[in-house]
Amino acid sequence: MSFKPQSVYELLGGEEPLGRLVDAFYDKVERDEVLRPMYPAELAESKRRLFLFLVQFFGGPARYSEERGHPRLRMRHFPFAIDRQARDHWLKHMCWAIDEAGIAEPARAMMRDYFERSSAFLINRPDGSDTPE
Repeated sequence: MSFKPQSVYELLGGEEPLGRLVDAFYDKVERDEVLRPMYPAELAESKRRLFLFLVQFFGGPARYSEERGHPRLRMRHFPFAIDRQARDHWLKHMCWAIDEAGIAEPARAMMRDYFERSSAFLINRPDGSDTPE
């Protein structure tokens, strides 16, 4: 008998908790003076894309890739000036959203770890500058 660890998607029981996470996250982004200017006026499409990405990344259906191709996170985020301050705001809101959405352990720790690593990877500007590193 082989043991296959559960994906975060399976631990969460499907998509619904990820929808709550995305909604909670964007509630904070909407009022954030650092992050809000990076997003379009209407957030619905951004929310939908993040939701599809998270579902796929954490082990659910691959609808994000079917629709948009490979995620290519660094390339897709390069047009936005992401310095340490922007990263810290993003991560703070995402960690709050994990708690607000009621994500329990061990999925909570797995998600926080991923968001900490990926948000650091997306920093593409030195602090206080609009020029790429």
